Amino acid sequence: MMVDANHEIFMQNVQGPAWDLSSEYAAPDAPTVEADLDAVTALLDEIEALNVGLTAADPVPTAQAIYKLSVSARELLANLSTYASCRLSVDSRDDAAQHLVGRLTNFEKRSSELLEPLAQFTDLATDDVVDRYLEDPEVAPTSFLVSHSRKRRDEILSLNEENLLSSLSQDGIHAWGTLYDQLSGTIQCELLVGNELKSVGVAEAAGLTMVPDDAQRERAFRAINAAWTEHEEACAAAVNAIAGWRLEVCRKRSGSRDVHFLDAPTHMSRIERGTLDTLLEVAAKARPLAQRAASLQARAYGKAGFGPWDQRAPAPTLDGSSDISIPFDEAIDIIANAYGDVDPSMGEFVRMMVANEWVEGTVGPNKRPGAYCTGFAKSRTPRVYMTYQGGASDVITLAHELGHAYHAWVMRDLPISQQSYGMSLGETASTFGEALVRDAMLKRATTPAEQLDILWEEISALVGFVLNIPTRFEFERNFYEKRAERPLRPDELREMMSDAWRTWYGESLAEPDPMFWANKLHFYISGISFYNFPYLFGYLFSMGVYAERNTADSFFERYQALLRDTGRMTAEELARSHLAVELTDEAFWLRTVNSMAPRVDAFEALLDDLAL
Repeated sequence: MMVDANHEIFMQNVQGPAWDLSSEYAAPDAPTVEADLDAVTALLDEIEALNVGLTAADPVPTAQAIYKLSVSARELLANLSTYASCRLSVDSRDDAAQHLVGRLTNFEKRSSELLEPLAQFTDLATDDVVDRYLEDPEVAPTSFLVSHSRKRRDEILSLNEENLLSSLSQDGIHAWGTLYDQLSGTIQCELLVGNELKSVGVAEAAGLTMVPDDAQRERAFRAINAAWTEHEEACAAAVNAIAGWRLEVCRKRSGSRDVHFLDAPTHMSRIERGTLDTLLEVAAKARPLAQRAASLQARAYGKAGFGPWDQRAPAPTLDGSSDISIPFDEAIDIIANAYGDVDPSMGEFVRMMVANEWVEGTVGPNKRPGAYCTGFAKSRTPRVYMTYQGGASDVITLAHELGHAYHAWVMRDLPISQQSYGMSLGETASTFGEALVRDAMLKRATTPAEQLDILWEEISALVGFVLNIPTRFEFERNFYEKRAERPLRPDELREMMSDAWRTWYGESLAEPDPMFWANKLHFYISGISFYNFPYLFGYLFSMGVYAERNTADSFFERYQALLRDTGRMTAEELARSHLAVELTDEAFWLRTVNSMAPRVDAFEALLDDLAL
């Protein structure tokens, strides 16, 4: 019991604060929630009444009116959805929040159906009609979204078919994603923590894969996989259903040309297939450097190979040094000072996030795993979620999510249609923030242990983005190709996942993670497929932007301008406009990769000096 008491005191001193959601709603059943739902109903009723006008001789005025109503309806629905999701992230057993999610499903279904006619109008109308539609000052900011959507106009089904697809998706593909979310929040792991056998949630167990004790990390890893193995049939059913749904939709949309399963994710990320191909080719060329980095990490722990449980491992603890734990308040100081070196306003933003209680960093048994940044549409304020436990990797994760939050903050005054961006560009500010904080932590390091701690984080980023992300992509691509023939059994998924690990990690790998297909949330996100390659894009792209920091005049102003344009340009257009580079040219990407080689050399030299 004394161990538990000491651990609890330690976590109270180190863990992050709880966020405050009351500025949006007091509770899931608060009167303000009901008021917003009533308002949504009224807006949707108006849209339903207006939709008939889209078949009139001149549908433009009606389309403009529907769009204005849709902005308000979507804002309210997004706000309510974010609130419910935030509550469930902290407590997956929050019955009131689950009830609200269930109610919102019908509203979202109706909204999708009623707004499909407007989507078809903007996609299928002639160019001159669309030009008149965009003449309205309130509608004009949607110009980029309209033109980007029209690129896939040949995939559109009939209005009745699109409405049916949207309606069925709530209890179809999205229901499978919800099932996985509920599983991940309730599954318990049995594992040895120190000398005590404990039952913990998967998020808490995942936190134990970030401790210096190699044996403890491996025990946590195996306990997590054992827990997921008990549910592998449910996971296989879910991932097969999600992929099968998407493949069938691709088949249905292949009327005038074959629609590939990568068309939607690249379009959503606002990059061209050619850019993705170039990105993966560069990753393959960078693989030897990243494999060398992974082998060096294994060497630092006195092992022959890199284990899956080493993905989020901290630097090994040196003889004579204590385990380095960084309290949350100290982490905020580090991040705020690093951000402030670019411009004082960036550091002030970090402190404002904490002062306003917009960051969730507590440790809890029913918390969902992972970290993310979200935002409330009505107040246009961001929120950051994670489980902060004091490791250097936690500091980097916090810096990453605060980068997302800063991105949203600098765009908050833009029209709502220009605040959304492709996920590839969405990783720009977050990975940029990581680089800032890693460099700042390295500069403040005064001991070999601190230097190792920070260089370790840099090397971990290289291994994670250049090896682990392509591993995920390789598995998902191969899975979709096989799933087009039939559903796959758990043993097949395990083997396919293991093959992807071996392909990318090569001889640096101690053993693959055969259950990664089940324990990785990203494969079960029903709204987005291939939630992987944008991270590689964002890492290399942001490092390219970071390289401009000390060479470009007026960098901060240019950086803000780049972030603000992410909602109204494709990635290729943004790169041409702000960096004067072509993303289908390997040269830009290879410059970034090559800049990492000296960092790997420095890491190896430090290991030599430390005789590790």
